[in-house]
Amino acid sequence: MPGKLLVIGGAESHDAGDDEILERFVLLAGGSDAHLVVIATASESPGEREQEYAEVLHRLGAQRVTALRLASREDANGEPAVAVIERASGVFFTGGDQLRITTVLGGTKVDKALHARLAEGMILAGTSAGAAMMSSTMILGGSLATVSTGSVRTGPGMEFLPGVLIDMHFAERGRLNRLLSAIAMFPHELGLGIDENTAILVDGDSFEVLGRGTVTVIDAGQARDIQCPTAGFTDELGGPIALYGAQLHVLPAGHWFDLTERAPKRKAEEDHAY
Repeated sequence: MPGKLLVIGGAESHDAGDDEILERFVLLAGGSDAHLVVIATASESPGEREQEYAEVLHRLGAQRVTALRLASREDANGEPAVAVIERASGVFFTGGDQLRITTVLGGTKVDKALHARLAEGMILAGTSAGAAMMSSTMILGGSLATVSTGSVRTGPGMEFLPGVLIDMHFAERGRLNRLLSAIAMFPHELGLGIDENTAILVDGDSFEVLGRGTVTVIDAGQARDIQCPTAGFTDELGGPIALYGAQLHVLPAGHWFDLTERAPKRKAEEDHAY
């Protein structure tokens, strides 16, 4: 049975009584029997992040939490690292710089092992950069306050959740413009803007929204017209985008989204469907 993905928009609560997202991760990984692995490759301070998450996950009931330090591609191609992944029931990627994850892990033996274990039923979680890297096309940055071809930078992700583009810290950092820009340039993908302390739990072809904020879904599949000017000699950032008829959904906790049908639904509908 394929495993689940827990994709967190960043700044998830670590406070006792308000840590439902990480608590769900521990429970899905096996509770007290879980063997969790924390990978802080994205962080400039991996030791601090490893200790931080180990303390929280232990408090939430996990008895075994292993920090897997992957600082180079040599590390990620090593048999010791692969063995750690093969024993894990849950793997957690911390925040930082998502490009560090893809350049260190992409195509390595650890990358292959993560995909294999996910297919076998492991749960894979990531926050902030650890969320952004899960898609096939990954958002790397961009901060212009326009919907334009120069408002977003993209690159290849780790392909744990194909068919989507993920942006994090969404409402808090005003990233609607850059997600709209990315989706206009990659209209075959669904745009998922995930607020802080908010997550999607992907199970098969649908996801459930968890946490305090909302998830914004942008679907340009049915758009009537898209015009994306390419960068020119006089404007290296490109120009403004025209986008007609795209759909936008805003989903709080308790709502679901069908990734195959590209349609939102309430939890009651999900229960009824089964």
